[in-house]
Amino acid sequence: MPIRYRCRHCKVEMGSLPFDAEKTIHKLHLFEIGEMDDFVEKNEQGETIVHSICEHCEQSLRQFPDYYALKKWLQ
Repeated sequence: MPIRYRCRHCKVEMGSLPFDAEKTIHKLHLFEIGEMDDFVEKNEQGETIVHSICEHCEQSLRQFPDYYALKKWLQ
């Protein structure tokens, strides 16, 4: 199953790795204990989804840093 990268704010898919490389995720990303659960999930189809941030949302957060305090700032 592929590994998909999706924005955690707007849910747009930013890309994917077309092979099953779940062990590689641990090497590509250095997570603290417990962080992995916040950023990596498995969906019903068995795909691994890495929640990151897209360029658009990153620019919005830089322009409006108060958005960090909101759990959901996009409708």
